[in-house]
Amino acid sequence: MTAHSFMDLALKQAQIAGNAGEVPIGCVIVRDGEVIASAGNRTLTDRDPSAHAEVLAIRQAAALLGSERLIDCDLYVTLEPCTMCAGAISFARIRRLYYGAADPKGGAIDSGVRFFASPTCHHAPEVYSAVGEIEAAALLREFFKARR
Repeated sequence: MTAHSFMDLALKQAQIAGNAGEVPIGCVIVRDGEVIASAGNRTLTDRDPSAHAEVLAIRQAAALLGSERLIDCDLYVTLEPCTMCAGAISFARIRRLYYGAADPKGGAIDSGVRFFASPTCHHAPEVYSAVGEIEAAALLREFFKARR
């Protein structure tokens, strides 16, 4: 599968989250070309401010692999990760991060604090932005438009 194919799977998770009333953000984690974890946002459903798609997928992958280190794993997420998720990605030692839409307000990769560029960052993955950006941005735009 290609980066766009994996991002399509993350977009499906985002749609599921959006249909449940959550902000439509989805994530998949891939190891050796296979999806080992997938999640959409569940902050409202779980009443948990840390239940972002990335954190949930990292927890799932770590449980499956029996390790908190996801060294050979790639993470695909539909929106630029926030500071909390960037920290989790770093501590999990994710190899590559692919994200869709930029988040100028809450993002922490190429926007805001630029977490991975910080001298205190323990591990910085390779970062690939704008993968599936048009689809991810449209999904978010439509979600918020319907709520205004």
